[in-house]
Amino acid sequence: MNTWLRNLFLPNASSIKAEGVDDLFMFILWLNILFFLLIAVVTIGFCIQYKRRSANQKTAHIEHSTALELTWTILPLILCMIVFFWGFNTYMQAAVAPDGAMEIQVTAKKWIWTFGYPDGSVAVGKLWVPVNKPVRVIMHSEDVLHAFYVPAFRVKADVLPNRYTETWFQATAVGDYIIPCTEYCGKGHSQMKAFVKVVSQQDYEKFLEEGDPEEKGLPPEKLGASLYVNLGCSTCHSIDGSKGQGPSWKGIYSAQHKMVDGKQFAVDENYIRTSILQPQAMVVEGYQGIMPSYQGQIRERQLVALIAYIKSLK
Repeated sequence: MNTWLRNLFLPNASSIKAEGVDDLFMFILWLNILFFLLIAVVTIGFCIQYKRRSANQKTAHIEHSTALELTWTILPLILCMIVFFWGFNTYMQAAVAPDGAMEIQVTAKKWIWTFGYPDGSVAVGKLWVPVNKPVRVIMHSEDVLHAFYVPAFRVKADVLPNRYTETWFQATAVGDYIIPCTEYCGKGHSQMKAFVKVVSQQDYEKFLEEGDPEEKGLPPEKLGASLYVNLGCSTCHSIDGSKGQGPSWKGIYSAQHKMVDGKQFAVDENYIRTSILQPQAMVVEGYQGIMPSYQGQIRERQLVALIAYIKSLK
């Protein structure tokens, strides 16, 4: 029964902290169910027991009961203290990373997640971590308030501008786990998603050396279509011609663009490359210069793939 309720209310637990969080959740849930049933039964019993059976019947005089008042004061107090200390202990375990935890820098910005690794490499949209290894994430925002949340790990922490916040987790199962932003951060909030990619230690080291293996073997246009979503391009640039925070990619290649400084450029490979790596140098008239730079965050093959995908959008 308890397992069924866990599966009903909670996603599959996939970190070493999840069980403790779930145990507290289930304790509070069963406590509420118990008191709901108790109050409902007592209320119905009182309605039956003390129902007025004649017009002349008067309610009996009720005397003060010290024992009853102590019971409904002390018992809830004890239960509240149990929940408080249990929750505080769980919080402290979640707040303090164990010694030797691997550190990853997390940067949030409208509307993408960027992950920096100890060897200096950077990934966008996917947080690669080895299974069964503690990972400490040190986070900051480059613009507004965001929140890092991995439901399967029972991990959530606000990501703030101008300061660092942190949390940690240790994944127990290989797989992909969603990271939605859970603080409203603007128009692209609902699309600001990334994934934790939990892999074996060997696959993690291979990723650091060679990049994302899932990108290998994909034709440039297909890889570009995948990056369009994974890198957060879709939050600002449409592919159907509709206007967004940035120009639509449909039919953009070979078109003439006028910049905010009055200069005009033809959209070619160099224009697209500069727009991705140095977006503030190529701000199109009628749009704000809000696009973040991807300099040092994407590989050359990814740039080529994005250019190929944009060229294919007639």
